[in-house]
Amino acid sequence: TLPKIPSIMTVSRKRTSASASASSSATNTTNHTRKRAKPSTRHQKDEIQQSKSPAEFFAENQSIAGFDNPGKSLYTTLRELIENSLDACESVDVLPDIHVVIEEMSEGQFNRMRGVPDRGRGNGGGGRAVGEEREEMEYDYGGNDQENNENMENKNDGEPKSNAAKRQSSSNAANAKHNHKKDAYFLLTVRDNGCGMAHDAIPDLLGRVLSGSKYGVRQTRGKFGLGAKMALIWSKKSTGVPIRIKTSHVSADANKRKKKKRKSDSDDDDDDEEEEDDVGKNNEIVGGRKVGKIVSTCVLDIDIYKNQPRVIQHTQEPNTEQWIGTEIQVLVAGNWTTYKSRVVQYLRQLAIITPYARLEMTYSNRSDEKKGMNFKFERRSEQMPPAAREVKHHPSSVNNLLVQQLLERTNAKTLVKFLTNDLSGITPASARRLIERLGNSFEPDMDPADLDDKLVTRFVQVLRSADDLFKSPDGGCLSPLGEYNLNLGIQKVVEPDIIATARDKPGAYDGHPFIVEAAVSLGGKDAKEGITVVRFANRIPLLFEGGADVATRVANGKIKWSSYKIDHKRDKIGVFVSIVSTKVPFKGTGKEYIGDDIIEIQQSVKRALQNCCQQLRAHLTKKNALRDVKERKSRLLKYIPDVSRSVFGILEAMQKRKSEEAESGPRYSSPRKRIAGAGAGSSRQQHLKPTESEVFSVLERVSNGDLTEDTIKEHLVEAVEENVNAGIGFDENEEVFGKVGTSKSKKVGEDDDRQAVFLVPIYDDPKTAGKVVIRHPLFDFFPLNA
Repeated sequence: TLPKIPSIMTVSRKRTSASASASSSATNTTNHTRKRAKPSTRHQKDEIQQSKSPAEFFAENQSIAGFDNPGKSLYTTLRELIENSLDACESVDVLPDIHVVIEEMSEGQFNRMRGVPDRGRGNGGGGRAVGEEREEMEYDYGGNDQENNENMENKNDGEPKSNAAKRQSSSNAANAKHNHKKDAYFLLTVRDNGCGMAHDAIPDLLGRVLSGSKYGVRQTRGKFGLGAKMALIWSKKSTGVPIRIKTSHVSADANKRKKKKRKSDSDDDDDDEEEEDDVGKNNEIVGGRKVGKIVSTCVLDIDIYKNQPRVIQHTQEPNTEQWIGTEIQVLVAGNWTTYKSRVVQYLRQLAIITPYARLEMTYSNRSDEKKGMNFKFERRSEQMPPAAREVKHHPSSVNNLLVQQLLERTNAKTLVKFLTNDLSGITPASARRLIERLGNSFEPDMDPADLDDKLVTRFVQVLRSADDLFKSPDGGCLSPLGEYNLNLGIQKVVEPDIIATARDKPGAYDGHPFIVEAAVSLGGKDAKEGITVVRFANRIPLLFEGGADVATRVANGKIKWSSYKIDHKRDKIGVFVSIVSTKVPFKGTGKEYIGDDIIEIQQSVKRALQNCCQQLRAHLTKKNALRDVKERKSRLLKYIPDVSRSVFGILEAMQKRKSEEAESGPRYSSPRKRIAGAGAGSSRQQHLKPTESEVFSVLERVSNGDLTEDTIKEHLVEAVEENVNAGIGFDENEEVFGKVGTSKSKKVGEDDDRQAVFLVPIYDDPKTAGKVVIRHPLFDFFPLNA
């Protein structure tokens, strides 16, 4: 060991010297840097001002549109495509029929489908040769549908199916551990029977961000034209695959004109022929609907830097199947495991808020067929809500920028005309009074174009403060679901024991009208103890951030459930709140909840829920009374056998004693009992005391065998049945809750043909021309379908 010591020391010295040299150079460098700590400004690089297109901005900030992660992106993509389909059906007043197909594939299957070279994994057994991947399968989004399907199904034409299955299963087993943490790929297909899209309009409708037809003051599901475009952007980012659209179009105007023509009986024949020629030029009538003669197929990509669509394929074919609607197919990355429950929850709640739609979802996994599932929600109602109307801006909702835009676009020549024509709720008289409040700088006949920035500021200040001069926003432009449909939707999905629904009167906040509909249910399948809040905004389910929502906070903190005979901890309570408005006051960029800071909405939600609870209290009071009756009856019937046996034993003993007295003479009671019997009792006691003849008659029946223990039992049961319901006012076999408000209504009789009636309050004077009106001192009744 001694000879090795110098060599170790030598190495140490070398390392020490090297370290010292490095430290010295670092010190010199530091000193040199300190000397150049203040470089000249002329050597600094100037910052470059850049601008980005809307598509590029949202591609980099996709969480704003709900694309936070692969799982949430998958959910949001499905949601946006489904809601677009609902809008397409409702725009032409057609009952929606929507079919969703989700096909999951692994990374290897995606690469084989796209012909992407897959990296080898050494001896892991999961890799393949580069050429083998492309030869095995190629999928061309610009090709024919039938060829694509054949390519997906027949991946190994030259190989026996058994060998291919074995090779696939061994590959899946080898790669399971490697791929279980990876996000999978999903081929989504959403098909509807809506209005479709015009052939030339498809690229701009789906390939240009922030372009849409829902701008304006109107209740809509979407507003900014982001949904389907963000699905295309996410597909481009995650898979690089464009979307594929197949559609057959018929305009909404064509359907409306056709419906008017069918309903009208006073039109001339020449006018009908002219209208038929105009409407049916490119359409045919099938099943009462206009059907386009062509089917458009478009494979579309997007240039995010220019915010322009990039068309890969755009063709037309004859509509031989007489189909109308749209089918969108998109391939995206996602995570089904983490968001499966959210997708199912969304479909369940969507079935509640759209009971007039038929929804079907099919999920399949190429790696494991056992994981497949199918959900189907059949149509429960055929009554669709009326279409929402676009209205003008209310004076309470304007701001400086909006007023400037209205002034630039107006055709009015005077300020009075501008106020009455371009804003809602202002009459000519109130417009003149408003101009008087504005001051000397404003005149009724002045040109609106003469208003400068200072006058516009004064104009807006007075408009927002003069609430006494114009009407509140009209809720007639909104399209709520309706209590009838809400009741049916909850019955279809939740199947509760009892439901109560209510609609509060229209309200407004900051010049925006809103309507709150609510329902409270008790019981139901898969229901949990406690309060479960289900929220909707403009007939869209809200799944996330529910704890901060106004509906949740009102249900948990503003309602005294105990005063309505409801135990909010043990009972299974379902609270459903639907809010519709021209501008829903969402909090946050995700638009997932409505804050409780707007007092008008909070109070409206509270009133609607209290109305539901009051209805439930009446039913629950009757239910509790019936429950008490049944419990009392059960207790009485329980002791009837013992009482019958005891009574009959007493009567037998009395009869035996009477027989002995008749043979040996009467027995005398003690002096104390004779004195007590001789005393004057109460009138009730004297009335209940049997006479000698009554006692003799009963004992005679006992001796003859007419009165037995069984007959006593029968009479006691009859007495319980007759007297236990005294004062209740209903029979135990009667339906407790009635037909309205229950999910399991029983027929009272065979001839019972009653129907549930839902009354909708009308706060504005309706048009009564041609309608039957029932006048009453307390109300006027307007049948909606008359």
